[in-house]
Amino acid sequence: MNQGKRIRIERIINRKSKRTIIIPMDHGFSDGTIKGLEDFAEMIDKVSMGGADAVLMHSGMVGAGHRKQGKDIGLIIHLSGATSLSPHPNKKVLVCSVERALKFGADAVSIHINIGADEESEMLQDAHKVVEASREWGMPLIAMVYPRGKKIKDENDPDVVNIAVRVGAELGADIVKTNYTGDIDSFKYIVKSVDIPVIIAGGPKMETIPELLQVVSDSVQAGGSGVAFGRNVFQSKDPTMLVNALSKIVHENYSVEDIMEQYRFE
Repeated sequence: MNQGKRIRIERIINRKSKRTIIIPMDHGFSDGTIKGLEDFAEMIDKVSMGGADAVLMHSGMVGAGHRKQGKDIGLIIHLSGATSLSPHPNKKVLVCSVERALKFGADAVSIHINIGADEESEMLQDAHKVVEASREWGMPLIAMVYPRGKKIKDENDPDVVNIAVRVGAELGADIVKTNYTGDIDSFKYIVKSVDIPVIIAGGPKMETIPELLQVVSDSVQAGGSGVAFGRNVFQSKDPTMLVNALSKIVHENYSVEDIMEQYRFE
């Protein structure tokens, strides 16, 4: 591994557990200002104090709060996007470059690919360009690969999640983020087939904290390398406490029962 990449990746992945907790905060690009992201500096401070390893955002928001106060935290700059107003919201296009992310002090970059979408081929071509630039500059790359399209009946189906993970690995990403399949055995099979970390997305906000924690615990038991949770964290009543609980599971292998005894979630 390139020395620069090795140094940067240690800023977003825990050295001891080899796992990570990432808080995506890129939602404003597609949806505008949403609950929890009205004040970037405040939310970054809350999740960093809870023990998150990194936050993820678009380059234009870095100046809105990253590393201005509180505990330090890794910075991942997202390179692709589309708005909810687009006639093709599943088509993610490049809106930033690896070089620009370097200038903003990023520790890693991320791209979004929707396999099964009508524009899948264009997103894969963009991903190739990002992979090459990331290798050139020693920049860790997270590929967010989701099954989304006309042929996809269930985005959590192990068969389509399997393809998503293999796409990320075979493109040359350093980490792949995708959906959890819903059970330990099927996810374990998928994770063991690649030699890069696989982390799970939070998706829509879950109804209860125990449900959220159980998904995290199951994914880690299956060999997953952590989580990238956005709304489930920054729209929670106490983001700091929730991230701290997630950290106990991801980095210290606490059980859900242990967490529910230790923390008082409303």
